Amino acid sequence: MSSVAMSSKASRRLHRAWLVAGVTFLVLLASAAFRSSVGLLIVPFEEDFGWSRSAISLAVSINLVFYGVTAPFAAALMERFGIRNIAALALALIALGTGLTIFMTQAWQLAVLWGVLVGLGTGSTALVFGALVANRWFVKHRGLVMGVLGAAWATGSLVFLPLFSNVIGSFGWRYASFGIAVMCIALIPLVWVVIRDRPKDVGLRPYGSTEDITSEEGSQNTTHSAISAARAALTTLAFAAKTRAFWLLAGTFFICGWTTNGIISTHFVPATHDHGMGATTAAGLLALVGVFDIIGTIGSGWLTDRVNPRLLLGIYYGLRGVALIALPVILGPEIDPPLVLVMILFGLDWVATVPPTATLCREIYGTERGSIIFGWVFAAHMIGAAVAASASSVMREQFGNYATAWFLAGALAILAAAAAFMIPRRPRAALAT
Repeated sequence: MSSVAMSSKASRRLHRAWLVAGVTFLVLLASAAFRSSVGLLIVPFEEDFGWSRSAISLAVSINLVFYGVTAPFAAALMERFGIRNIAALALALIALGTGLTIFMTQAWQLAVLWGVLVGLGTGSTALVFGALVANRWFVKHRGLVMGVLGAAWATGSLVFLPLFSNVIGSFGWRYASFGIAVMCIALIPLVWVVIRDRPKDVGLRPYGSTEDITSEEGSQNTTHSAISAARAALTTLAFAAKTRAFWLLAGTFFICGWTTNGIISTHFVPATHDHGMGATTAAGLLALVGVFDIIGTIGSGWLTDRVNPRLLLGIYYGLRGVALIALPVILGPEIDPPLVLVMILFGLDWVATVPPTATLCREIYGTERGSIIFGWVFAAHMIGAAVAASASSVMREQFGNYATAWFLAGALAILAAAAAFMIPRRPRAALAT
């Protein structure tokens, strides 16, 4: 049967692109399970091992750096070795890192397991993975799919934060860590059966495409080595570093990481603990963020297909800045309506920045190169998160509270809102040195 006939037959049933996207969502969800547990474990680690908050935050920062820096190399490795192979390896690393934490006794072991192993695994299943799947498998509804895949973090928070909080409170943190490892191992067979690198590998066009299967961009690639993958990532970075668009995209995403994973994911639960709020109550507030993040991220994907992405980024960062500045003023032992409103604002624009940022990378630099460049932009996001995770703990120890950290994060978000409007509108302008 010819590839055209196969594609015609497939068009009468559910397109495989949706199955690939569904499994990709589950992989990102498993990665989000670890990310959602970090803030909940800081206080238990302090109480169980007697480690300082700065020492624990250092392990978080190492994780975030590896998480971010791995992303562009993971994108290049997926180009060389295939999406399925790298995704399966990443899940195995997360399982190994989280599973072995139940045996650790020293802070340096946390840095190795959380920082290096889990950092490498989560970096390989970061949002770059979702962007690559969306770009290869979808033409129609590409922005919407990016939004849905971006919402995996929010769904992970929604599902796992209250669950982990209760498990930690009832049985201890080791049960939660072991549960993440089991979930990642269980996903590996599903990844192997469903995911393929490109639609043409199963005789299909990308969803919504009318081009011939053999004309798919980037379909031929014969160099299969880790060295060439690393060289591709570094060469692409060298090219992008000469463009103004890259520094604006990376700079705004650096602040995005600072104001989300860096301070909220890592320090919100410890901060509420300082104000007398219970961990389960705080986890419920972050779950509320997750609920509205699903709405905001999917909505952002839909809007990205219709509205100037720069305008969307300006609005998102501006709203986030207002919410961050308001947080230390309204945070207390009880949940009040103003606090609920602020958490809703966090939710609506938490990962909403991803679809417009990924779209700008693709529009300015092209589909394949844009995926690797988005990897470097995402690396800036996680480096910003790593700096914020450590800096916020230092500010808390220096001043006795997190107020300074919240105000600084809010000011940076407002700066990012202004910078978003400076991103060049046309590829020619963006590629000018």
